[in-house]
Amino acid sequence: MENKYNNPNKSVYHNKCIAFLNVSEKIRYVGIINRFGRTLSGKLRKNVKPLLSPGQARDEHFIESMRQQLRNSFESSIGKTIFSITKNELVTLVLIPSKTNDDVLYYVTIDKDVPLDEVNNIINKVIGIEG
Repeated sequence: MENKYNNPNKSVYHNKCIAFLNVSEKIRYVGIINRFGRTLSGKLRKNVKPLLSPGQARDEHFIESMRQQLRNSFESSIGKTIFSITKNELVTLVLIPSKTNDDVLYYVTIDKDVPLDEVNNIINKVIGIEG
């Protein structure tokens, strides 16, 4: 009997995480989360120390997924979200909704010292791979 909690897309998501990480050495972490904030797959760049504990990461992913769901309620007025950026003191967070699966979000953290024009280039490359 198949376990209903097994995710047949796990290896696909894992491979996407690796592909996204390979976009730039400035990417710290790539996570693929569902609309409830549950991590479907995630990959940290080699030799990078996580800034969040597992519990904090779980809460952060939940918060970001809820923020995205709230943004979705404005789509008819302002259009679909392409991506959102949150600039923190220690890291830049980018949230990119999947174009092919409404239940999936790409959670990408980037080194804090990366200028926004380079962040934009990274985002465009990630979107290009996803599409």
